[in-house]
Amino acid sequence: MNRERNVDVKDSRMEEAGSPRALNLTPRQGRLATGNQHSEFLSMMDKSSALEYINQMFPTEASLSGVEPLMQKIHGEIRRVDAGILSAVRQQSDSRTKAKEDLAAATGAVEELMYKIREIKTKAEQSETMVQEICRDIKKLDFAKKHITTTITALHRLTMLVSAVEQLQAMASKRQYKEAAAQLEAVNQLCSHFEAYRDIPKITELREKFKNIKQILKSHVFSDFSSLGTGKETEETNLLQHLSDACLVVDALEPSVREELVNNFCSRELTSFEQIFEGAELAKLDKTERRYAWIKRRIRTNEEIWKIFPPSWHVDYRLCIQFCKKTRKQLEGILVDLKEKPDVATLLLALQRTLEFEDEMAEKFGAGTRSREIGNEIEEIGRENSGQSVSDIRKKYERKLAAHQKNENEVKDTIKDLSVPGAGFNFRGIISSCFEPHLTIYVELEQKTLMENLEKLVQEETWDIEEGSQNNVLSSSMQLFLIIKRSLKRCSALTKNQTLFNLFKVFERILKAYVTKLRARLPKGGIGIVAAATGMDGQIKTSDRDERVICYIINSAEYCWNTSAELAESVSKIIDTQFAAGVDMSTVEEEFSGLITEALMTLVHGLETKFDAEMAAMTRVPWGTLESVGDQSVYVNGINMILKSSIPVLGSLLSSVHFQYFLDKVIIRQS
Repeated sequence: MNRERNVDVKDSRMEEAGSPRALNLTPRQGRLATGNQHSEFLSMMDKSSALEYINQMFPTEASLSGVEPLMQKIHGEIRRVDAGILSAVRQQSDSRTKAKEDLAAATGAVEELMYKIREIKTKAEQSETMVQEICRDIKKLDFAKKHITTTITALHRLTMLVSAVEQLQAMASKRQYKEAAAQLEAVNQLCSHFEAYRDIPKITELREKFKNIKQILKSHVFSDFSSLGTGKETEETNLLQHLSDACLVVDALEPSVREELVNNFCSRELTSFEQIFEGAELAKLDKTERRYAWIKRRIRTNEEIWKIFPPSWHVDYRLCIQFCKKTRKQLEGILVDLKEKPDVATLLLALQRTLEFEDEMAEKFGAGTRSREIGNEIEEIGRENSGQSVSDIRKKYERKLAAHQKNENEVKDTIKDLSVPGAGFNFRGIISSCFEPHLTIYVELEQKTLMENLEKLVQEETWDIEEGSQNNVLSSSMQLFLIIKRSLKRCSALTKNQTLFNLFKVFERILKAYVTKLRARLPKGGIGIVAAATGMDGQIKTSDRDERVICYIINSAEYCWNTSAELAESVSKIIDTQFAAGVDMSTVEEEFSGLITEALMTLVHGLETKFDAEMAAMTRVPWGTLESVGDQSVYVNGINMILKSSIPVLGSLLSSVHFQYFLDKVIIRQS
């Protein structure tokens, strides 16, 4: 009963304490009081219900005595909250009024600013218009000043041009070449300023007048140079100086004038050459050397006189070019008109002198030479297979390196020379190439000589090796390649084109003929017991000397096989590039390789033939009646003795590769 009462009391008190009506608060005041000022109370209300709160605050009836103080506290809090709310409302009212005033003031300021901006923009446009008008007047003045300056300059230059042309005309009429040369350069510079005024009548008139003056100067210079070489230079002491000044005028004129003058001079110099060597007496092949003597004498005699020409003209160089072309044409006519084949000695002598002249001209005018390099290439043929020591091989490659570096320096020098106008002409072959189609008789002579030497070498061959020899090669092999090297050196000194290629083919035929000679020296076969037993014909009977000779032939064939490859490599380096692809010794190498195989098989057959007597003794043994077998037989001892007498000798004479091949074949045939 007391419990229910307590609850009712608590509920009524809660309504009085928690309800806005019970506290006589307006709804707005209640919200403000509960939301802003009584945070602790709201926190408690959030955590538990109002009933729990009241029961907690007033758990017993005795505690109800504290209701009045609590109510007073709450009323005080409400009054304080109301005062705060009232103050906030008043402040808000004042702020709104002030905000409206500030907004109105800002709006007025913005309008005033926009007005000022429009005013400034209008003034800026007016200023821009004023500046443009001022600049337009300044540009007019500037263009006027520029035109006046250009006009004054053009008039000044025109005055100078008129005066210079008149002075040049006077100098040309008096043949004052030195002064005219300087004046020509000045007039050329002045004329370049009037390129844009070509259509103006006065300028056209001056240009035409200047053109006529240059033509007059050209005719005067050509006329004066026509007296050069006629002997007047010795009579008139100042003629050479006068012509030297004329060269200055030619340099000031167009480049075509200089070319025409030099060509005319060279043609005039060679007129006497054509008259002399086109006659019946000197238009012969054996007089070729006199042609080169004539031009060298001409250059030497006139060297001092020709110093009147500037070095950049290369007059002697151009003269030699024209001489080479005319000489080639004349020699071609002589060679074609020959009714019968020319004498080989005369032909080769003419070619040799021609090559010497070409080399001399090439060295004189800046080109290098390959003769020494070619000689070194030829000298290397066969050396690698002649028992070279380590020091010899090292020296060989040091020589190659030095030659390569020298060749690079010569190429650099040649490139420098090519920067000079006209220095790119190649004298080598310009005349000598006309001999090429007529060198067939030379190749035939070389072939005949090589064949005769081959026959002589084979006839004089002892088929033995001198004591102390390291390579066990027949002397005829080495001598043959020495002869081929001399022939190659002779031909490469004359030509590196079709003739050298034809001679290379001759070398192939000579080496194949040598293979035939060596093959003919191998022992021939017959019929033996081993052949009858094995069903193979061609068993060969060989003596100890025959075996040594066969070994020498094998070693010589190997030497020739290696040296043939070196020969082909050297020729491919020397010969013209268009023929290099056809330089091949593979067929010759196959011939020597086949000879080596045939000789080794001859040794095998010869050794088998030595077994005939022992094999015959073995067949006579009554194998069917034998009751016991001994440790060793007589025929086995005989075969052992044959092997001991032959195998060590063959091993000492043959290379390890060929000796191994021989042993393999012996074993295979006996198995």
